Formats: sequence, C-alpha cells, structure tokens
Amino acid sequence: MSLAIFSTRSLPLLLALLTASLLAACDKEQPKGPPAKPPVPVTVGQAATRTIPLQLRTVGNVEARSTVAVLARVGGQLAQVHFQEGQDVRKGAPLFTIDPAPYQIALRQAEARLQKDQALAATAREKERRYLVLSGEGLVSRQDYDLIKAEAESLEASVAADRAAVDDARLQLSWTHIAAPITGRTGSLLAHAGDMVRANSEQPLLIIHQVEPIDVSFSVPERDFSQLRRALQAGTLPVGALLPGEENVPETGELTFIDNAVDSKTGTIRLKASFKNGNRRLWPGQFVTVQITLDSFADATVVPAAAVQTGQKGTFVFLAKADGTAELRPVTAGITYEGVTVIRDGVKPGETVVTDGQMRLAPGTKLDIKKP
Repeated sequence: MSLAIFSTRSLPLLLALLTASLLAACDKEQPKGPPAKPPVPVTVGQAATRTIPLQLRTVGNVEARSTVAVLARVGGQLAQVHFQEGQDVRKGAPLFTIDPAPYQIALRQAEARLQKDQALAATAREKERRYLVLSGEGLVSRQDYDLIKAEAESLEASVAADRAAVDDARLQLSWTHIAAPITGRTGSLLAHAGDMVRANSEQPLLIIHQVEPIDVSFSVPERDFSQLRRALQAGTLPVGALLPGEENVPETGELTFIDNAVDSKTGTIRLKASFKNGNRRLWPGQFVTVQITLDSFADATVVPAAAVQTGQKGTFVFLAKADGTAELRPVTAGITYEGVTVIRDGVKPGETVVTDGQMRLAPGTKLDIKKP
C-alpha cells in the first residue's frame, strides 16, 4: 500500500525529468554553423609607377672580329718560335722563322746568273754597235748584223728573266720569317721548333683571333623585325650582352649588321652587334643572352611579377583590401622586366597585391599578411 502511494506521487516528477532529458538531447543534436576559417598567411607588394624599357631577348654567339689561320708559304724546317701560346700579338710581330739557309743560297745563285747574263748582254750590245757601223760601210752583210742584234736582244731578255728570278728568290727568303697578319690573341701552337713544314699546307701553324673589338651574332624572329627597323631610324640601337652568372653587369655594344634576307627555314633574320671588349669579358665561341632595347614605357604601372596569375578567364591578381580580405581583380598584363610586370589595366599605383599564397585564396578570404 505504501509502495503504490510512493509511485503515484513521484510520477509528475519523473515525467518532468524525462522531458528535460529529451529537450537536452534535442539541443545537443541541433546542427551548428561551420566554424570560421583562419586567415590565410600571404605576402604582399605594392603597385607602383616606373619607366620600363621595351626589349627583345635572344641567345647570341660571340665571334672574333677577324680570324686568321697562319700558314707557311715556303717549306722547310721550323727553326724558331717567337711567342707563347695564348699571348697577345700585334700586327707585324714575329711569329715563326723557317730555316732560311736554302733560300739564301738560292738567292745568291739567282744574283750570280743575273750578273753573268748582264755581262754577256753588255758585250752583245757593244758587238751590235760595231756591226752596225760595219754594215753601214758595207764591210759586213745585213744578215750578219741582224744575227748579232738578235743575240743581244736575247741576252737582254735573259737579264730581265734573271732579275725576276732574283726578286722571286728574295721573296721566298722573306717568307721564311712569318709575322702576325693581325693584332689579336694567339691560340694553341700547332707546330713546334724542329718540325718540317710544307708550303700552303692545310694544317695551319697557328690561329689568331681578334678579340678587341669583338662581335656577337644572333637572330630575331621576323615578326619583330619591323619594330627593330623603326627603332633603328631613331639612331644607334644599343645592345647588351649578359654573361651566364653575371646578368647584372651586361656588356654594352651597338647593332652593326643586319643580314640581307630572312631565313625561310627558321623565320628569323641574322644580326650582329659590336662590342669594344676592353676588359675581355666576351670570348670567341661563348654563348650569351642578347637584349636589344627598342623603346621604353614611361610612368607604367607595375606590380611584382609573382603577383600575376593566369586562370581560365585570363590573367588576374589578388588585392589585399583595407578590411583585411582578398579581392580577385582581372588585369591586362604587359611585359615583364627585372622582376616586375607592366599592368595595362586593372590595378592602380598604390594598391596592395598578394605576391605569395594565392593558391589558398578566394574572393573575401581573410588575410594574415606576413613580411616577405
């Protein structure tokens, strides 16, 4: 009896507790909104104005202004070498001496023949004069006089031939002393003292390159040729040569040669630029980056090149707004020069652009700006 009375009195309390438990459970199962995303760490840069040169860039090959293969014009034993490999030589400086003894003997022989024939010719001319007198007096026949005259003329022709032989022997002797034909730098020595050399052999004794001044040969696409010609009308066209690893210190020269035809196979035209090369930074056979400055953009709006991204709808940048969020801004990008890109439309000077961290951004994303 007492148990039944206890259960009846406790029923409202149990129902209240059960209802509270159900409400609490419902509150726990009620879905909540998504948690706020943390700000994305990024680095930024400023859009600015700058004068940007319009340049063409291509790869060029350094060429010696002149290259001479030194050959022996007479044969014989190489008696002496007057320079060291890799030495600078001036035009006319002695390089090689070929044993001159055989050519000195040949010259003396030619001079002796000349003297002999000169004596015979003088005697023949004197004899001719006597016969001319005798012929006039009728003491000798005209035929005898003509024979004497022909003999004298033949000997004079021999004298002329002997003079030519002497000149040739003297020239052959002079060729035993080989001098530098140009001012330049010597290469490897291809013949040594004691070697036998042949006249006009295919194997040169030495190759000399002229390296001051020096040329750089390169090609540009046909589509850029008209713009290049317009730039030339304003005067001399400056050309820079950038060496590998030393791009910040270009050599400066000027355009000196344009080929007279476009290569139909490659669609390019060949050009050359001349450089003084007083410090010898450019060397024959070297490959360099060639830059030709055609024009310049004054007061161009530029942003760091890393800020410009490419998407399906074209190029764009993310701007860092004043409220700390990102804004996607389509832009029209121009040339890139020294780490900055010209923006023709879409960004104004002074605006802040995101330079790193763009992959995690979307319009309205909160930004955590870090120092670059």
